[in-house]
Amino acid sequence: MKVAVPKEVVPQERRVALTPDATAALVKGGFTVLVQSAAGAGAFFSDDAFRQAGATVISDAADLYAEADVVLKVQKPVVDATLGRHEVELMREGTLLIALLQALSSPELVQRLTARRITSLAMEAVPRISRAQRMDALSSQANITGYKAALIAAQSLAKFFPMMMTAAGTVFAAKALIMGAGVAGLQAIATARRLGAQVWGYDVRPAVKEQVESLGAKFLEFDLGLTDIEDRGGYAKALSPEASRKQQEMLAERTKEFDVVITTALVPGRPAPRLITKETVAGMRPGSVIVDLAAEAGGNCELTEPDKVVTVHGVTIHGPTNLAATMPIHASQLYARNVSELLKELVKDGQLALDFSNEIVAATCVTHDGAVVSEAVKAALARSRPA
Repeated sequence: MKVAVPKEVVPQERRVALTPDATAALVKGGFTVLVQSAAGAGAFFSDDAFRQAGATVISDAADLYAEADVVLKVQKPVVDATLGRHEVELMREGTLLIALLQALSSPELVQRLTARRITSLAMEAVPRISRAQRMDALSSQANITGYKAALIAAQSLAKFFPMMMTAAGTVFAAKALIMGAGVAGLQAIATARRLGAQVWGYDVRPAVKEQVESLGAKFLEFDLGLTDIEDRGGYAKALSPEASRKQQEMLAERTKEFDVVITTALVPGRPAPRLITKETVAGMRPGSVIVDLAAEAGGNCELTEPDKVVTVHGVTIHGPTNLAATMPIHASQLYARNVSELLKELVKDGQLALDFSNEIVAATCVTHDGAVVSEAVKAALARSRPA
């Protein structure tokens, strides 16, 4: 079975779906690995390193796709500006594709995949079960994102993170609030603590209080009068308009106390919940910093602009959309392990063997044999159609 790794064509994407060490493991397992020339350059993995790992390096993307039984990518397929063709068009019918597809918010892509009869699996849909932990790309990449967000905040803040006792006097530690205590939020809490800040965490799910406090942070608690606020995957559910308004009001009163706010709240397939209004920003101290990790989904802050840094009322607001790609070496190594483990789950005795009774396969498979098989994606497609 031939596994192909194309060079990512999304601007600023420096990760690669397989690294040389992951390639060597697949080759040892009986796979033939094809890698596009310079696919690993952004992460400092050379073509020679892939060759030494047992891969065949192919210069032309079209030639690579033409030979592939399986395509491993980081980003979802898009138009390759160099070739002037969509990456899905380059794939042979029946190819297996594994990537971070963003399928819930990409109806046009899903239609292309079904038309081409591509069997596609979404890395973002790996279920949160113990058996699938090694495949959990969302968690591996979110760890990087949370870490980098805290560094961005520390670099942008016009004061120290830690308390400093100097001959000129004592400088008190910065106060940081991390909204959302998922993987990215918990890593941001841990990193901000390591940098010496006083840290608070907030989440609508009371169950995460223990995790926040285990990292040495305090937990900001509000009573929204909610009980069923977590889905089967462990993610927070979207709040009702009334609960959302109440949350905004409570957060507005407390947010002004903080020097740094890092927001990480996302609901899969939905616009990001609005946690910080423009009025809240106006009430914050000048010199404060917001790092909004939900910028790509519309932002947790009303004033966030994707991939831009803006200053409003003296508050600096960062809207990064792909922080994992700014640490491409470790991001690629972790993702390569995730995607390799999922591939092994799908192949038996050198042949593709999709078993839809397997919870992992059922959760991740988006399209197969010319049809959409994911119930979640079907529902998202229905919502996207005009009334």
